[in-house]
Amino acid sequence: MLDVKRFREDFDGVKAALAKRHKDYHLEKFTELDEKRRTLIKEIEELKAKQNSETKQIPVFKKEGKKYAVPGFRKGKAPRALIEKMYGADVFTYDAINELFPAAYEAAVKEAGIEPVGRPEVSVDAASVTEGVTLTVKVAVMPEVKVGNYNGLTVEKTVHTVTDEAVDAELKRVQERNARELTREGAAENGDIADIDFEGFVDGVAFEGGKAEHYNLTLGSGSFIPGFEDQIVGHSAGEEFDVNVTFPEEYQAAELAGKAAVFKIKLHEVKYKELPALDDELAKDCSEYDTLEEFKESIRKNNQEQLDKQDDLAVENALVDQVIESMEAEIPQAMYDTRMDEMVNDFAFRVEQQGLRLEDYLKYMGQTMDQFRASFMPQAEKQVKIRLALEAVAAAENIEASEEDVSAEIKRIADQYKMEEDKVRELVNIDDLKKDLAINKAIDFIKSHANIVEKAAEAEKTEDAE
Repeated sequence: MLDVKRFREDFDGVKAALAKRHKDYHLEKFTELDEKRRTLIKEIEELKAKQNSETKQIPVFKKEGKKYAVPGFRKGKAPRALIEKMYGADVFTYDAINELFPAAYEAAVKEAGIEPVGRPEVSVDAASVTEGVTLTVKVAVMPEVKVGNYNGLTVEKTVHTVTDEAVDAELKRVQERNARELTREGAAENGDIADIDFEGFVDGVAFEGGKAEHYNLTLGSGSFIPGFEDQIVGHSAGEEFDVNVTFPEEYQAAELAGKAAVFKIKLHEVKYKELPALDDELAKDCSEYDTLEEFKESIRKNNQEQLDKQDDLAVENALVDQVIESMEAEIPQAMYDTRMDEMVNDFAFRVEQQGLRLEDYLKYMGQTMDQFRASFMPQAEKQVKIRLALEAVAAAENIEASEEDVSAEIKRIADQYKMEEDKVRELVNIDDLKKDLAINKAIDFIKSHANIVEKAAEAEKTEDAE
């Protein structure tokens, strides 16, 4: 038996060995047959590759063929050969590339061991039925992040305390919310609500936006042009009179800025608020407490809790700012772009919930989409840096979210949105949730190892000095 591999690699050696054994082989014929065999194998492999490529394009043709119009055929009914003749032989090749790219890209990313942070830029280097497709993909990846000192940072904490004035102001707001509106029989006073018709004129000509009927204006609120509300004070229901004002030089409507105007006023009705007494009855009506003193203490306690949270948040922000300052990283623009897009989409969702399209909102604000998007850049840059810095701290300290942490957060979300915990788990990406929780724990780590120097708020220092 001849060893084909040895024959191919050492023809002369095999021939010499056979000659010594006085064997008469037609080696040249054998060589010819071997070459033909190898050629046939190559052709078969090429045909298989073409078949595989064609097979992969069949579902693409069925799906994408409906897009192409061919005279004499309904969309989706034209033969593939005719479509390729009209639109190019490779028309379905690129559709196939689009169909197969996501899975191929994911596999390539996994093989390369990288973490993309932006959209891939794809270029087709070569594409054919027989040779397949060669793509070059360029994508920004997660940067290497180094953080300096984050253990033992020093930060100043301003401590705020609820004042009696703040409690009184909150009680005043409670009175306002529970006040009765009564009709005033006489001249209007500051604080009253005036039901008016008005029409404004400049040089005797009515101007756009200067007219309204039955407009409820709170006198003394400062919501109208300076001097407007003051001239209504002293008038009674049923009176018609003029109000003379001058528009401010910085008025938003340039055609009215600095102009003298006359408003024709008809005063329909004047109402005033009758505030309830600050007593135990008000506390019973507006809270779960039986006495005014208990109600006041609850206001003080709630307000103090809010102040404490604000003070703690200010400390955390100051500490994170220090960590960011020590961070070294080449952050790709793609990370900022992604965050800006997320912020724009979030804003668009919120205004749409109020019945307004983002496009219309931008028209009202006199902004282009590019200008609006760019306005988020400072915030996006800060948020990206914060996340990268805290992720680096978490990695350095081996900080991870436990299953108990995840369960507690799932429960918190479920309670907040009145949902079942299993439903929350279906909607939330657990891996992303773990990363977020690890970041929160990194903040706690930095804070627990920091030197926090407390000082009283300036207003309290002044009161103490007095």
